[in-house]
Amino acid sequence: MSDDSDEDIPQLVPSQAGKVPITIITGFLGSGKTTLLNYILTEQHGKKIAVILNEFGEGDSIEKSMSVGQDGELFEEWLELRNGCLCCSVKDNGVNAIENLMTKKGKFDYILLETTGLADPGPIASIFWIDEELCSDIYLDGIVVMADAKFSMRHLHEKKEDGSINECQRQLALGDVIVVNKTDLVEDTELNTLKENIKSINSFAKVIQTNYAKIDLDEILDINAYGLSGSEKMEDIFLQRGYSINDKHKIDNNVGTITIELDGDLSKQNLDRFLQDVLWEKNVTNSEGSVMDILRLKGVISVTDCAKRLVVQAVHELYDSQFTTDWGSTEQRKSTIVFIGRNLDSNILKPKIEALKCSNDVQPNI
Repeated sequence: MSDDSDEDIPQLVPSQAGKVPITIITGFLGSGKTTLLNYILTEQHGKKIAVILNEFGEGDSIEKSMSVGQDGELFEEWLELRNGCLCCSVKDNGVNAIENLMTKKGKFDYILLETTGLADPGPIASIFWIDEELCSDIYLDGIVVMADAKFSMRHLHEKKEDGSINECQRQLALGDVIVVNKTDLVEDTELNTLKENIKSINSFAKVIQTNYAKIDLDEILDINAYGLSGSEKMEDIFLQRGYSINDKHKIDNNVGTITIELDGDLSKQNLDRFLQDVLWEKNVTNSEGSVMDILRLKGVISVTDCAKRLVVQAVHELYDSQFTTDWGSTEQRKSTIVFIGRNLDSNILKPKIEALKCSNDVQPNI
């Protein structure tokens, strides 16, 4: 295989050895992001975690005045804490802070990046796909969303004047782990209603409930939610997470999850064309003529004439795919794609994906 050929597809997924994982922590105003970071920065967990407070955007002024540290200090420079963590507060889009942090590589083994309560984590997540130099040192491990058990229902149903998806729904849709915090402030019936609403938006995310943001760090770190490291975790998630094909077919303008599962192989070239149509061109509509607005997409694909699974990930308009583990010799090959977004219509999506089986492509010998 020629090294200088743009047409060739690597036989193996690049190793993450030596790279530092980064987890984005987001959530609506007052959901407990700062409490979680205080917990991480003061607990004796044996991890060297670097924390970046990302204050870009038009966040709430009260939230911006909040700071991290046991005594409420605001760190303007990198500060090494007693438990081995590093902390910094920044007021840019986070990229400069990460690049600055990487000059201190060796003092930490994990990065947590907190967004403001009104931030859309999608553009931040996309940085780790489009900035090749940055990605040579780090990789995106996952997005953790903090949700306030008391007030999230109110935020979920807020209507924006321009008809767009509100910030709370957008954050929940992009989450890989959703931490429902302050559960002691609500009755069980309220909590169950909130969790049902969260699952109706994002049935793929793992939902954890807690108080004072005290959680087992293994629940949010090293989850490999983007599954591009060559491990089997992405495939396992589809089996373990209970993604739902309960597909009661419905169409509405709320954010929701639809899972399409098909036996057999798909054409990679046709799959790429479909993803470009639905994500870039936005010319895939539901039966009512509304454009399907995809916020997040995950898939494990069986590709024609390929021995390996293809893992596909998308956030907003950006998508990436990598070949990972081999299909077993006796294993039934199938493709599973999870769509999270608005105006979704499985009666439209399923036939379009079925059509991806037709191909005259010459497939790579993976």
